[in-house]
Amino acid sequence: MIRCMAIDDEPLALQQIAAYIGKVPFLELTVQCQSALEARTFLEHDTVDAIFCDINMPDLNGMDFIKSLTVAPLVVFTTAYAEYAVEGFRVNAVDYLLKPFGLQDFQRAANRLKERLQSSPVVSSSPADAPSPSHPLPSSPSNDTIFLKTDYRIVKVSISDIRYVEAMSEYLKVWLDSESKPIVTLLSMKKMEERLPDTFMRIHRSYIVNLTKIQEVNKNRIIMDSETYLPIGDMYKDTFQRYLDTKFLGK
Repeated sequence: MIRCMAIDDEPLALQQIAAYIGKVPFLELTVQCQSALEARTFLEHDTVDAIFCDINMPDLNGMDFIKSLTVAPLVVFTTAYAEYAVEGFRVNAVDYLLKPFGLQDFQRAANRLKERLQSSPVVSSSPADAPSPSHPLPSSPSNDTIFLKTDYRIVKVSISDIRYVEAMSEYLKVWLDSESKPIVTLLSMKKMEERLPDTFMRIHRSYIVNLTKIQEVNKNRIIMDSETYLPIGDMYKDTFQRYLDTKFLGK
């Protein structure tokens, strides 16, 4: 069981988190706190494995509270303010749930907690404890990841996992190797193109492709797999052909 702490200064929000924790078989609600100061007092005498923590709270906000812990448990931030997302991931948050969120979103965050604990166990401690060499402080995300807002969540995506990006009106579909369904996010192709490294190329007004994932090029289309064929737009043909020329072996 994963011992959890829930922190929120809004009683109804705290009650909802507690109810969701009760619906996940591998989570156990150890304590509910209506302030970060109350949570800090608890951690001086006890430990938890994970914290579901609101950010915008009086006296001490959730972000500063987590930063103040010498060795912090795993954390999932729960807040209505999207502007805290990047800062949240800088303290290695497992997930970031934008209010209002439902049980399905909460379950995904819980699954990420479980995966993180299984791959890299973390021992909770109070701020007075010194970090243990076997449990180093988590590092910040690298430039190999991006953050995308989808539904009520902001998710971390590995750039190497992206197969291609598809424009859909003012939204983008980001197709991943690891997921059967795309991540749908409100973002422009220009902004995505600027963020991705040179292993990605715009091949059409509606498509950016990961060049390392291409299986075949057939006339004016790129074949990603047996079911995925992407068109090469006229204004992008010359650039893509120059790329092919640098990789082509043969006469």
